[in-house]
Amino acid sequence: MELRHIRYFLAVAEEQNFTRAAARIGIGQPPLSQQIRDLETEIGFALFRRRPHGATLTEAGEAFLPEARKIIAQAERAVRAARRAGGGEDGALRVGFTSSANFHPIVTEAFTVFHWKHPDASLVVEEGNTARLVERLRNSELDAAFVRPDNVEDGAGLQLIPLGDEPLIVALPVGHALTGRASVPLSALRAEPFVIFSRGIGQTFLGLIAEACRREGFEPTIAQEAPQIGVMVNLVAAGLGVALVPASIAQLAVKGVVYRPIDGEPPCVSLALATRAGDIPASARNFLALIPCAETGA
Repeated sequence: MELRHIRYFLAVAEEQNFTRAAARIGIGQPPLSQQIRDLETEIGFALFRRRPHGATLTEAGEAFLPEARKIIAQAERAVRAARRAGGGEDGALRVGFTSSANFHPIVTEAFTVFHWKHPDASLVVEEGNTARLVERLRNSELDAAFVRPDNVEDGAGLQLIPLGDEPLIVALPVGHALTGRASVPLSALRAEPFVIFSRGIGQTFLGLIAEACRREGFEPTIAQEAPQIGVMVNLVAAGLGVALVPASIAQLAVKGVVYRPIDGEPPCVSLALATRAGDIPASARNFLALIPCAETGA
């Protein structure tokens, strides 16, 4: 039994006439009659009483009618579900991000617009360092990730979409002498203890900060390491040191912390969206379409 047999049966049952049913579904009347006879042979009972000017359902046909409608409805639901999944409208989109990228406006807006445009797709987010996110991307455990591209090794099998550079700013504890300035030169941090990302997690930031300080003629004094950007800011609030953080972190209004821009040309950190090269699920393509300058491919 095929779906077309059931569709033909429903057409005849609703039209109560083989000729009108044939015209409705776009085939000749003799082929339609043969298809119905094949269906009746498979079932083992007649479904219609043939009359000179029409057809009425037998008891077997009456019993078959509601179940046939259920089968067609279920088949149509299956088709719609497949099309929605194939188009990325359903299912889960798994996106990772580094803790320092969490507050970037591109990240926030992409999540917001994706949920608005694709309300039936669930968004599964995960925070981690770039190395961990890259590993999970390569293992197909994530569909996309906001990463620091300087930490991504060549040949990782990933496509990187640059999202621009973000300047670093200074996070100072409330009451610090430098909070009275509108902006802070890096040279003024020469004697300050620094709170940084844990070594091995935030190599991009550590290298960037060290290089910027060296240009000002000093090595930063590392007083405390932290595994996440939020922890760094809280440690600054506790008075354990100062920190250089991406400018978007200023949205993280932590009591006891004051943010100030850096005098002159500040060091900048890059952001990119990573996906597996040539292996982008439909939901991820929908997500990429919301990212400025993203190329979703075919």
